[in-house]
Amino acid sequence: MAPTDLMAGPPPTRLPVDPAAAELASSSPADVVRRHPDSPVAWAALAAQARQAEGVDVVTVYAYARVGYHRSLDMLRRNGWKGHGPVPWEHEPNRGFLTCLALLAEAAREIGESAEWDRCSEFLRDSSPAAYEALLG
Repeated sequence: MAPTDLMAGPPPTRLPVDPAAAELASSSPADVVRRHPDSPVAWAALAAQARQAEGVDVVTVYAYARVGYHRSLDMLRRNGWKGHGPVPWEHEPNRGFLTCLALLAEAAREIGESAEWDRCSEFLRDSSPAAYEALLG
């Protein structure tokens, strides 16, 4: 029997393919959210769209990203995540969660919620250094 490395930490979490991802190519993020309200990638797209839209209050971005973040946590837990451990950016279905987390961090910083910025940006870095670099770095 091979020895077990007790310091190795949990294995990476890899979310299943999100069916909403394919729909974003031909539908608006709001329409995709209506059909897939549990989809992290749909909420991430909605938050990103709001972030880029002229005249949209950052509180709207914060709200969309927070919903996506919480939907992501539910999905992560259903897929074996125990509250910590790697969530690789390189695994495409994980990007909805990681993007929501980055957008939540940025929106929190913009509304002056520095503790939330610190917590979310650290969570992103701990989950995936590559995602942190791609999204906030």
